[in-house]
Amino acid sequence: MQPNVVKMSKPFIALCPEITRANALDLMDWLDDEGVTRYLSDSRHVARHIEQVIGRVQLPVLTHLFNQGGRFFMAYDRHDKPVGFVRLVANGADCEIVLVIGQRDNWGRKLGASAIREGMKLAFFEMRAQQLTARIHAENVRSLKAFLRCGFVLQSETPTLKSFSISSQAYMRFLRESAVDDPSGIYITEIDKRRLGSLLALEPEPAAFELAHEIERAIVVDAKQVARDVVTMNSRAMLQLDGEAVEVALVYPDDADDSAGKLSICSPIGTAILGYREGDFIDWRIPDRTRRIRIEKVLYQPEAAGDFHL
Repeated sequence: MQPNVVKMSKPFIALCPEITRANALDLMDWLDDEGVTRYLSDSRHVARHIEQVIGRVQLPVLTHLFNQGGRFFMAYDRHDKPVGFVRLVANGADCEIVLVIGQRDNWGRKLGASAIREGMKLAFFEMRAQQLTARIHAENVRSLKAFLRCGFVLQSETPTLKSFSISSQAYMRFLRESAVDDPSGIYITEIDKRRLGSLLALEPEPAAFELAHEIERAIVVDAKQVARDVVTMNSRAMLQLDGEAVEVALVYPDDADDSAGKLSICSPIGTAILGYREGDFIDWRIPDRTRRIRIEKVLYQPEAAGDFHL
């Protein structure tokens, strides 16, 4: 699975579905901290379950055991360090999100809000939820503010618990509105959006949900007005991939050829660079690590060359 795209200076979280024994031990350490579990209603049950799993199963990967009754993801920062977890529980067309940032020294770095946004992406684009809900302890001020910043609205409350939700329609609107004021926003031409929309209609899930998210959050511009330094479809660009210079072309799946540097838009790096400009940094996690990408130079852009037929 592949998580998110951000400017290097922004908080970064990637959600990964594989859960190892080492991850389980991290979880146990976090759940032993009363500061972490103070607002987590089922923390004792979770901790006991994790302890039982580790004790009776000697497998290096425990993913299937953590996905019973919901989907469980480890949250990693841009240095590939696990910093928390997100759990998504589907109930018909609705979904509930539970998250924890596990180490105190990571609190206040807005990693929680980043984890919420990644969870929203998964819930609405991959799991196809119609509504996402969160139940938050009334005294958990940091979490309350984070969910509100991410577009959730209060649905009900008791003296100890507040329930928030966001619908699929409201989420899509939130994405588009956020893009306008986001200095790290991406751009896509009307033609590319239409063609990629047709591609996504044929592309099996979950391979393309990240691309669907990128298209939805992009600022749409006329092909004749897109800036010359933006990576559009069929552009060629010089990248820095983890410090290594690589020349690539961004192409549709049928034209992809890794040996010739022709990256499919559905590949992790292909999806990552769409719509970014010269000088932009991007963090994008592939299954086992985070790639750091810089757009050094757009060598060829069809729109700038007048090749609108491509």
